[in-house]
Amino acid sequence: MTVTGFITDLPDIPRIITALAQWLACLVCILPLKRRNSVRGWRFAAVSTLFLVTQCVYMVATDGFEGIAWNLCMAVSALLMFCYIRAGAATSRNNAAGCCCTAFIASEFTASFEWQIWCYIHEHFDIRLKIWGILILLLVYGIVFICIWQINKNISSADEEFTVTGKETVLTVVATLLIFAVSNLGFLPVSVPFAGRDSVEIFNMRTLVDLGGLAILYAYQSQWKSSHIQRELETIQTILNSQYEQYKQARRAVDMINYRYHDLKNHIIALRADGSDSQRNEYLDKLENEIHDYEAMNKTGNQVLDTLLTSKNLRCMQHKIDMTCVIDGKLFDSMDVMDICSIFGNALDNAIECELKIKDYGKRMIHVDAFSERSFLIIRFENYYEGEIRFERGLPVTSKIEKSLHGYGLKSLRYTVHKYKGEVQIDARDNWFSLRILIPLEVEKTSFEQNA
Repeated sequence: MTVTGFITDLPDIPRIITALAQWLACLVCILPLKRRNSVRGWRFAAVSTLFLVTQCVYMVATDGFEGIAWNLCMAVSALLMFCYIRAGAATSRNNAAGCCCTAFIASEFTASFEWQIWCYIHEHFDIRLKIWGILILLLVYGIVFICIWQINKNISSADEEFTVTGKETVLTVVATLLIFAVSNLGFLPVSVPFAGRDSVEIFNMRTLVDLGGLAILYAYQSQWKSSHIQRELETIQTILNSQYEQYKQARRAVDMINYRYHDLKNHIIALRADGSDSQRNEYLDKLENEIHDYEAMNKTGNQVLDTLLTSKNLRCMQHKIDMTCVIDGKLFDSMDVMDICSIFGNALDNAIECELKIKDYGKRMIHVDAFSERSFLIIRFENYYEGEIRFERGLPVTSKIEKSLHGYGLKSLRYTVHKYKGEVQIDARDNWFSLRILIPLEVEKTSFEQNA
């Protein structure tokens, strides 16, 4: 935009410099985010190059626009930045809009800051060679955008993307428009309050307002992330407590069943002594074998696991799901009760929910095993599934309509495993869903002692 009236000390910023700042601002926003599967490697490089060329050509072609035309030009430029972020990153529209807003203000600040430094050096040291201008550009842009990249890296994450609501997006856009409007007050061709008296003051105002606005936007985004993490931790804690309550209820139910079966054994002994009818004895033998099968069911060596697995197995039997377990329960002696409930409760609830969708009872199968290998505790949950499972950030996407209210079970499981410095691997192939957990045994003991 041409500086008019009494502004004569500093020339306007070359549009090519602004275009380069806009491209770099978008790039450092995209890098911490997860890339789209279709835009990786050389494809991402091609998209980035195309955007750089498009932005440079557009900004240079629209040089000299004034007033409303200039504002429309900047709006289109911001739209191009939004399209680049959406094309390069696998993120939501709201999050892309927030990134675009911070990138736009960051580019305005960086271009203005670099141009002021160059003009100052050019005037006071009378340096006229273009190579010095290029070196100063590289130095300033390099320092500023490395700092911005670090900030974006701390706020954004390729693994965990926090949800940005429509209201938060609108507030961000409004704040960006206000920052842009205030920072460019001095460039209006008419005298207005708070505007600078010369070009130096006007550029100072623009640079400082953009810097302050950038700090406000990043502070707001940090608040989003903190609020999101807080809500997610509260939800995970609720799930942990829910699984523990389920365990306590199951413990009472299993104890009651054990009492009933013990009484039934005594009744069988009494019935055997009261006569010798072969048909009655055959029936009693069958009943006694079922009791022995129940007594042998889910005897892992860990009381918590025995109770939890028995309750889940009873539910599987109710819905004709074949569940088999091969578990060394002694490996879990040093693990907290709530953590055991979180891992096995959430994993088995997820598997049972998947099996209930299968109409053919013969295909309803769940297998669980836990063993040690090379100082690691390995837990594996496998179940048969039909249809297609879609993954986002390493976790299956829930098929339920209210997606915001579901999907925290596996997050809670992963959160618990990470407490013990473990890792979770989820895979789905050949109609078998596999959830594999790897926990260092020494870390498991240390974590339990610290929690205790």
